[in-house]
Amino acid sequence: MRVRSTVLAACAVSAVLALAGCGGEKADGAGESASSGASTAPLGPIPAIKPADVKPLVGRWVGTAKDYFQFTADGSGVWVRGGQKLWSGTAIPEGGGKYRFSWQGGDPKTASYWGVTLSEKNTKLVFAGTNQTYTKAVAHKGKGKG
Repeated sequence: MRVRSTVLAACAVSAVLALAGCGGEKADGAGESASSGASTAPLGPIPAIKPADVKPLVGRWVGTAKDYFQFTADGSGVWVRGGQKLWSGTAIPEGGGKYRFSWQGGDPKTASYWGVTLSEKNTKLVFAGTNQTYTKAVAHKGKGKG
């Protein structure tokens, strides 16, 4: 079954992240394990993020494995499953609806599987790490038709 394999893939990624020390309480990645081996290339500084560049990404994106990504206008974000942060850091715009994720507080400078791609109409997000699709949660403003 496809659902079972998707859940297993998500669990595998979660286990790898937990063992690698990915994530952490600080959005800049401070305190993350340097022994994760995710990238052997040196990391660069995270570039300045313009709110206009991340505007389509801002909000909560819900997956089918009871997980979600949430991003703010400054590019910071988290990936959460079962109340546990699997990743926290910065989404770095690459153009064309693609964003790579900061790693251990730095910029990997190249496209990687630690990133997401938005659909043409910005209604779906695909996480390259698991190839799972997420749907943007609708924010209710409570002011009627808004």
